[in-house]
Amino acid sequence: MGTIWVHAEANDGQVASITLEILAKARTMADTVECVHAGDGDAVAAELGAHGASTVHATGDLAGGLAGPALSSAIAAAIAAGSSPSAVFFGTSQDGRDVAGRLSVKLDAPVITNVVDLDDDGGALVGSEPVFGGTINVRTRFTTDKTGIVLIRPKSFTAEPSGGGPAAVAPLAVPDLGATGGARVVNRHVEESEGPKLDEASIVVSGGRGLGEAEKYSMIEDLAKALGGAVGASRAIVDAGWVPYSYQVGQTGKVVKPDVYIAAGISGATQHMVGMKGSKTIIAVNKDPEAPIFGIADLGVVGDVHKVLPKLLEALAARG
Repeated sequence: MGTIWVHAEANDGQVASITLEILAKARTMADTVECVHAGDGDAVAAELGAHGASTVHATGDLAGGLAGPALSSAIAAAIAAGSSPSAVFFGTSQDGRDVAGRLSVKLDAPVITNVVDLDDDGGALVGSEPVFGGTINVRTRFTTDKTGIVLIRPKSFTAEPSGGGPAAVAPLAVPDLGATGGARVVNRHVEESEGPKLDEASIVVSGGRGLGEAEKYSMIEDLAKALGGAVGASRAIVDAGWVPYSYQVGQTGKVVKPDVYIAAGISGATQHMVGMKGSKTIIAVNKDPEAPIFGIADLGVVGDVHKVLPKLLEALAARG
């Protein structure tokens, strides 16, 4: 496959983990891998180059303008002017969805979404996507010769540096956006948090409805802190308002693949398991021996979380 473009997301010059994951896959499929970036290309060129990108096509400072309209218009204009990537890969993130959706309209091209694997079948790009709550994967290919647009789920691939030097930086011209270009980001607010990020942590402790009440979630926080991990939650307690949506693990939340995942008081609805079943070691604590979570757990504890977790915390404290 010729050239693949990867949407490079970054925050304060730090490239998003989903971008590095996609680059690892893209460079196994394409002769050339390049990135498209809404912002200063020089700030991300070294990291992107180290993960296999040869060039970063960057818009430069958008002066508070929205990335979605600017980057999608710039990519569409570049393709119309003769650039011919076989496909453009995006992470399934807020920005990724925004840019990909707008680009699809501008190119009148289809999108394959929720992809967890990709392969080249005789020159045709084929994406694998889970359906029916992740119980079955279907394979989808493009049937047009237009540039393929693919949205890839986080943690589908493992980020691995390629050892390359800094990527070259090339300007990506943004055409006149009309009224859309008038929107501006006037302020940003970062949610306060402690410890590692949920989708990057090596240990995740999640709580579910089996905790009984919102106040009991403190056990999850205490255990995560003692283990140096991040906290997570099932959709049930997020919908109930016990914890913020940013804690949610599952099909409509975050996808995690930690070394250790502890599910406390989570029965194991398919929606939840889709988001964590790739964890290296899964430990489940539930008083129902028939809970579906035990079907994928490496270690299962049949017991009341209100008794098991305090004992575990005591054991950890005794170890110092």
